[in-house]
Amino acid sequence: MRLKDKVAVITGGSRGIGLAIAEAYLNEGAKVVIASRKAEDLATAADTLREKTNGEVLTIPTHTGQEEQVQHLISETVNQFGRLDIAINNAATNPHFGPMLTAEASHWDKIFEVNLKGYFWVCKYAAQAMTDGGSIINNSSIAGIQPGFMMGVYSCSKAAVIMMTKSLAVELAPEKIRVNGIAPGFIKTKFSAALWQNDQLLDQLNTRTPQQRMGDASEIAGAAVFLGSDEASFMTGETMVIDGGLTVSGV
Repeated sequence: MRLKDKVAVITGGSRGIGLAIAEAYLNEGAKVVIASRKAEDLATAADTLREKTNGEVLTIPTHTGQEEQVQHLISETVNQFGRLDIAINNAATNPHFGPMLTAEASHWDKIFEVNLKGYFWVCKYAAQAMTDGGSIINNSSIAGIQPGFMMGVYSCSKAAVIMMTKSLAVELAPEKIRVNGIAPGFIKTKFSAALWQNDQLLDQLNTRTPQQRMGDASEIAGAAVFLGSDEASFMTGETMVIDGGLTVSGV
């Protein structure tokens, strides 16, 4: 029960890594708010979480790229639970796959609207609500550390998330708010389905990865529990890489 009585907001919480984090948080005693754009997906996710954990889950449909919707997300969380202790930025999008110079202005706008500005809005309003300190966790990607194949714009957005994490860690430390990140490698989720459903691409990835496999969303959730707990009380401004050794393999 490392997160007993903590209140956490998780964006992109209806599936994949976000859903796995929500389950782990509930199992550790937290009260959880999951947010994503589609109310029906949130309802399904919440039912699943309650069945598995018997925990307290609130759903708030939110487009994180829209500032006023993020304001509502944070204020409604505080209205319902009386406080906010942990905010997890996990929502992301990537509408462009291909050579970077083929990207259109609309691709740049959409990717940065959600992947960077959306994170910023959550950080801003969460920090204002964390009157007793807290923890902000920004899910980045190994694509923010080394270029993702055919994902140049996405990689730029994730690199920016890592720098935003460092900058806010310095600025918010006096307020007793820690800001850290997680950079997942290739995790088997719906977001990465185009990869793991292609046998040839999956074989190539497994060959490059020292652990010779993709990760599971639950393996990211464990890191999120640590970063949200008091066990990480002296850690801020860092981004944890969880990728089966891919970025250090030299392949």
